[in-house]
Parts: sequence; C-alpha cells; structure tokens
Amino acid sequence: MQCALEVVTCSHYRHSDTYEVPIPPSPNLPTAESIYLYPSLCFFEGTGVSVGRGTDKPFEVFGAPAATQFAYTFTPAPNKGSTQPPFNGQRCYGRDLSQLPDSVLLAGRLQLEYLIDMYQSIGATTDFFRKDGFFDKLAGSDLLRRQLESGLSEEEIRLSWSDGLAAFKRVRSKYLLYPDFE
Repeated sequence: MQCALEVVTCSHYRHSDTYEVPIPPSPNLPTAESIYLYPSLCFFEGTGVSVGRGTDKPFEVFGAPAATQFAYTFTPAPNKGSTQPPFNGQRCYGRDLSQLPDSVLLAGRLQLEYLIDMYQSIGATTDFFRKDGFFDKLAGSDLLRRQLESGLSEEEIRLSWSDGLAAFKRVRSKYLLYPDFE
C-alpha cells in the first residue's frame, strides 16, 4: 500500500514535558508513579520477586518472602488487577517506592539499583531468575543477567551500554521531530 503521509508535530512540545494519562493503561498501572516505575521494575517479572500485583500499589512496590532484611512488607491477595498474584497470601519483604520524589521518577533512565539490591540480597540463596528465560527476553539478551550474577556495579553495567547507545543515538538523530532531551 502506498499513501502520502504528512507528519504533524505538536507546537511547543519537549521530550521533558510530563503527561498524566487520563485513564490507567492497565489495572496494574493505576497511577503515574507506577507508569514511571514500570521500566525499572518490569525486569522483576522474570525473577522470583513480586512487583506488587495483588496489592493497591502494583509496580510501586517490590519484594519476596526470602528478602527478610528489608523492613517494608506487603501481602499479595487476589484483586481486579491480578486474580492469582505471585506469592498470594505470603508476606513479602522489599521496598515501597510510591513516595519517591519526581527527581527520581522523572530521571529518564532505568533505576538498576532496585534489581541489583534485590539480587545481592537474595540471589545467592534462591532461584532468583525464572527458569523459562523470561528475564533474558525482557532484557533483550542474557547480558544483564550475567552482569548481575557476576556482581557488576550499576556504573559498570551502564558503561557496557555506552557504545551501543552512542550508535543508536547517531541513527535516531536524523528522525527526531523535536529537540533531543539530552
């Protein structure tokens, strides 16, 4: 199919502009905070860590029964967002991110510290990564999993991305409709 395509840009738009969706995109993404945290917390879906499905704070909390060194607790139970939540009825220990400042939520980057902290806390004592390889699918390859297993720091992991990110930014620059946000 061929057609004439005209792309119309939005006046005065900037990549840094914030926007709150008027209708939640999912029962498990009910708040702006959960939407902003999703890119960082979604990796837990490939692990034995709950992202708060079955609570009133999905994708704003994370934890696991084995993570007893964390003070924050929650207990997943069936609700409209998850009829069979992971760790249903079990006390999970972890972190509550629902009150993070905007400076963290709107930082525009993955917050790897959550994943690193939880892996360092329970990874050696549990089957942290799901056996079906879902974590590797979420991450795009097995590299991030291997980096976590090797004990790399957040800085070392980010540094490993620099060449690929630079190449991507060069390619994407000719397609940008708005000033870049960096």
